Amino acid sequence: MNDADSGGPGDPPAERAASSEPGGPSEHADAAGRADPGGPDDHAEWSGHAFDLPTVPAPGPAVGATPGSLDHAAARHAAGADQATESSADGGPNVDGGRSALDDPSVDDSPGWLVLHRDTLKVTGIWVFILALGGAIPTTIGVGSGTSYGTALAWVVPAVALVVLGSVIADYVRWRHSRYRVTPTRMELHKGLIFTTKRSLARERIRTVDLSADPVQRLFGLAKVSIGTGEQVEAGGPGQSPQTLVLDPVSRDEGERLRALLLDRVPLAADGTEPGVRVLARWDPGWLRFAPLSFWTFALAGIAVGGLFQVLNWFGRESLPVDTTRDIVEDIGATQTLVLFAVVFVLVGVVATLALTLEAWWAYRLEREPGGTLRVRRGLLTTRSVSIEEQRVRGVEIVEPLGVRSAGAARVDVVTTGLRADPKSEASTLLPAAPMTVAASVAAAVAGVRPGGRLRRHPAAARVRRLRWALVADAVLAAVVVWLAVASPVRDFWAIVLTVLAAAAGVALVLLAGDAYRSLGHDLDGEFLVARKGSVRRATVYLQRQGIVGWRASQSVFQRRAGLLTLTATTAAGARRYSVIDADEHEVLEFGAEAVPGLLDPFLVRDRPAADLTEEVSLGEP
Repeated sequence: MNDADSGGPGDPPAERAASSEPGGPSEHADAAGRADPGGPDDHAEWSGHAFDLPTVPAPGPAVGATPGSLDHAAARHAAGADQATESSADGGPNVDGGRSALDDPSVDDSPGWLVLHRDTLKVTGIWVFILALGGAIPTTIGVGSGTSYGTALAWVVPAVALVVLGSVIADYVRWRHSRYRVTPTRMELHKGLIFTTKRSLARERIRTVDLSADPVQRLFGLAKVSIGTGEQVEAGGPGQSPQTLVLDPVSRDEGERLRALLLDRVPLAADGTEPGVRVLARWDPGWLRFAPLSFWTFALAGIAVGGLFQVLNWFGRESLPVDTTRDIVEDIGATQTLVLFAVVFVLVGVVATLALTLEAWWAYRLEREPGGTLRVRRGLLTTRSVSIEEQRVRGVEIVEPLGVRSAGAARVDVVTTGLRADPKSEASTLLPAAPMTVAASVAAAVAGVRPGGRLRRHPAAARVRRLRWALVADAVLAAVVVWLAVASPVRDFWAIVLTVLAAAAGVALVLLAGDAYRSLGHDLDGEFLVARKGSVRRATVYLQRQGIVGWRASQSVFQRRAGLLTLTATTAAGARRYSVIDADEHEVLEFGAEAVPGLLDPFLVRDRPAADLTEEVSLGEP
């Protein structure tokens, strides 16, 4: 094990690790101690155990701590300051230890307690009624078809009323027993009737105050406020709790007031804008043309078709699609019917992706605030506001899905600590699919990088590896088609369709394999490590070298035979692991040593020059 300081300005000390995980058909190497028995030479040695170490902020070294070492006591103290204090009604201990503002009677005279907005009862009632109505309609039709609609309504209407009333009463209890306040040092939230939860966050640890509002909340001028420390803590883990306080809901004005207060922002002007805010990018309706160029187009169309069949099944009309298809085939022919269905399928997907993109990104604005914060605001029905501290930004990722890339567009994600890189949440997305010129300008404004430079190419063995897998997949497809033609009673028309589709898929796989190889690349660009990979989803990450806290080298049996190696940079930001895949095993280790000087050097065994060997042999001669 080798421990080293991260060494970058602005980053706290961190332990760096580079080690290996043997196992299965793939042998992992994280630079340290045992020579690779399968390599062509003793160019590099590694062994041990690979793991990630988070960067832990510490207020300073303890008395007697040696320079460059990690002060574990101070680190534990700093980590404890990040924990949200939480105690139950039975007087359980606080997570952060010691007495907090929740238990100190001296703070009782500080700013008074506030309650959530009373209109939450109306919001809950409307949403529950809508959901109950969605289940009541098919239930009424199903019951009414067997008896009478009067009998069905006599059962369904009271049930809906009871569900709505019960939900409103439950929400009233929640609202009545929820309160919050902001003291000079902490943000506090008390909630619960039977099981009381008391939680607080130290104000100096608060890093994010995000606002969102669904359509019904917007109708009443409300918003949900999420206040967090920026820690990447998984909910539900052993002994862990999410580092977020949620106020759901408060008035929109109250949410903006809390955001300005907790993040030390300048209050909004009368027109709703903040003085000194710089707009880095804003929504352009022309960007909608990139929305259908995604695999979501086909996925959403498939979901719509599945939903249609489910609804027909509810009403006992599951045979309707088959009967309709048979009638259309008799009228216009099988080929025309297939083309018609394909066109309708694609149109449904296009409409769905356009609608989702409009809802998610309408009124989008990326702003830089005077306090050093990036703010993303977007949403048509549900508005969202995400704040990201620039001091936590460790780079950007340019994402180019295949269809979007073919139109010369890209998406920009931020690589930052304290914000989980989750494709489902889109919380890390700074810019939706937009022209590459816009993406490049946003990347330059946020991280100071200029995408588009030339990268180091990977060996031809990486291309052979991808083509080999594509040909294996083609062989499997061919075998499936032959089996269907021989063993199944497939009609001639459908046999031709399957053959054409399999052939097209085989050609596409080979083309994708070649594109995947051309997409590979890596280099150093000033203070950034650049790594690119992928074809269906090509991603180029620009990662600050000072944010790299460790390396992981891995080499499968097939990679070893081809002289390839995958080197993964570990960091506390973003996805936490960013890989240079299928690079030359010698060159990529030298690349890693150059990217973060001193981190890999103790674990590399470089070949000695020939002159040194000659001199060593001649020592015994007279």
